[in-house]
Amino acid sequence: MSNSADSPGTVSSPARRHRFRPVRVLTAGVFALAGLIFFTSFNTARGTDIRTDASLLRLSDLIQERSRENGELVESNAALREDIESLAERDDGSTAAEDDKLAELEKRAGTQKLTGEAITVTLDDAPPDATAKLPGYPEPQPDYLVIHQQDLQAVVNALWQGGARGIKVMDQRLISTSAVRCVGNTLILQGRVYSPPYKITAVGDPEELKQALAASPAIQNYMVYVNVYGLGWEVEEKGTVTLPGYSGAVDLHYARPVE
Repeated sequence: MSNSADSPGTVSSPARRHRFRPVRVLTAGVFALAGLIFFTSFNTARGTDIRTDASLLRLSDLIQERSRENGELVESNAALREDIESLAERDDGSTAAEDDKLAELEKRAGTQKLTGEAITVTLDDAPPDATAKLPGYPEPQPDYLVIHQQDLQAVVNALWQGGARGIKVMDQRLISTSAVRCVGNTLILQGRVYSPPYKITAVGDPEELKQALAASPAIQNYMVYVNVYGLGWEVEEKGTVTLPGYSGAVDLHYARPVE
């Protein structure tokens, strides 16, 4: 009787002894990939703690410095614009009717000061140790405790819908090209950086403005987080206030004259 191929006494042929094993190749590939990851991480960190890398701190300082410089340039630009307008008014060859029309357009564009009754809406982050105040709600994620871009946009949109004649976010007047953007928990508006609490002031009928805020579905959703997790929300009537005119640059790609 012939021996079985798997019997202990059988001598394996060279081809079978060195048979190709995919598992060995896969294992070698895993170790090679791990080595590549470790090398890339080392090359990125350069022997430093990425979480506390001083370069990140320097970047934050640079952003704050640029924000301060932008603020100074805006103030300087406003002063120069007033000088130019004063010189132009001496004798620009225009009629009184044309001057009145120009003044009205400037007011609508937001480049002139605006005085009237106003309300101020203040939004703020929740305390970092906040917990759910009402039953049935999950404990907060970090994302639940900070003001987001859509929260600020919801307030601005509601105020416009409520008939606001002008809006100021922090210390800057909004115009048609203004964009409210958040990066992390900071607001970037027209080249300047702000931290919470965020104040939005609108000139208009106070009751209509407050009704528009209450009717906004986006703000109703925000109020859930106010009541459950403690996000900041305050609406105040400010009496008569004067909003500054917008004095920054206007970068338009497309425009057409007002009829």
